Amino acid sequence: MTLSLPITRRWFAALALPLGLLCLGTAHADDRRDMPRQVPKAYRQECAACHVAYPPGMLPARSWQRVMTGLDRHYGTDASLDAATVARLGDWLQTHAATGRHAAEAPADDRITRTAWFERQHRGIEPAVWKLPSVRSAAQCAACHTGAEQGRFDDDNLRMPAGLTARQQRAWND
Repeated sequence: MTLSLPITRRWFAALALPLGLLCLGTAHADDRRDMPRQVPKAYRQECAACHVAYPPGMLPARSWQRVMTGLDRHYGTDASLDAATVARLGDWLQTHAATGRHAAEAPADDRITRTAWFERQHRGIEPAVWKLPSVRSAAQCAACHTGAEQGRFDDDNLRMPAGLTARQQRAWND
């Protein structure tokens, strides 16, 4: 049985929009800097005890591997965990680590704040802002990103940190 050309075009048109939307949704879901849906309880308990439980897609797999094998000297703190927890969290971090261009090279000292994408997104922020008491450091995402605890860092949910000068406030609003 042969379909006439007009029916084939209608069939194609009927499928094109849903398939296109599916592809866009998949591309958005592949933004590995979002927090995965299933987060190990230990990750939230252990990592979020000191800082935001960063989405694993913020670093490439090799950075997470070094972070997890160096917990006894975790950026100046002993964050040691038992071997089973390290293995479980390490596997989860590896599975959900950055891919593609975000994984091209490991940042200096395996710091999220030293990744190319982080520096590009925050290039307009003066160094003095990171030192404000309301911010403390570039690693304190929740100082500005109201959705940081849920792994959301979009520009739609920003709050101006306390202590900005009038000039910095004007720059914030630009």
